[in-house]
Amino acid sequence: MDSAASERAPIRPSRTGVTDFTFTDKDFRYIADLIGDHAGIVLEDIKKDLVYGRLVKRLRSLGLQKFSDYCAILERGDEAEFELFVNSLTTNLTGFYRESHHFDMLRESVLPALMKQKADRTLSVWSAGCSTGAEPYTIAMTLAEELPSNWQARVLGTDIDTGVLETARAGVYDLDWVVRGTGEARMKRWMLRGTGARAAQVRVKPEIRNMVSFGTLNLLESWPMRKPFDIIFCRNVVIYFDKPTQSVLFDRMASQMHPDGYLFIGHSESLNKICDRFKLIGKTVYQKSS
Repeated sequence: MDSAASERAPIRPSRTGVTDFTFTDKDFRYIADLIGDHAGIVLEDIKKDLVYGRLVKRLRSLGLQKFSDYCAILERGDEAEFELFVNSLTTNLTGFYRESHHFDMLRESVLPALMKQKADRTLSVWSAGCSTGAEPYTIAMTLAEELPSNWQARVLGTDIDTGVLETARAGVYDLDWVVRGTGEARMKRWMLRGTGARAAQVRVKPEIRNMVSFGTLNLLESWPMRKPFDIIFCRNVVIYFDKPTQSVLFDRMASQMHPDGYLFIGHSESLNKICDRFKLIGKTVYQKSS
């Protein structure tokens, strides 16, 4: 967009009332196209304020006053800054036992069915878009509680955001945040309480951390995983993609699963008219059918 109107951007006011960072429609469209091409995230015009809020920290860090200067840095191919740019625009809302009905169904029906089917006594689970690790660790805790001791289970957590993966690998979280999701009894079973300066934090116990591995993955690019999964969690991820991209991703996930594998998606998501390779078996829970 190169119209005069696109260049007549406001000087955005800061919270202190001092004029702040210039953000034109042209800047927004460049950023929206860039993150769309790279990560499939669709940013409509109503997201302009959100983008401003997410990226203004990067401008401050770099000593810039105009988003056009920041766009120029990205256009030059600065890989380190591009990684921070992607991390800034990635939504990472998560929590332990979030959408708890999924873990009830995992415990009460999915795992019992798989234990009858799997003669090799192994289970593999993928948490796609795992954010800071609460979801894959919740999956691992559920598996540890329900599977017999002679079973082996592995959980893979992937995310495009390298920053959240550092937190996930460390497995250290605020005590109050963990208790809200897990409850006191489960937290005591699977978490180590910090002491001294870390008394307000907990760390996931080694037996759970050892069940989970983490890796950076852009869902739009090639997937390095070669072995199929029994269960895939991809919750509240595809809502940021357009319908054709969703269709491609769910088809790829079906191909990445064992026959009769299970797919868990977010509460506001659906496979209706998106992918016909799964059948609905519960509230946003599907089973592979072809």
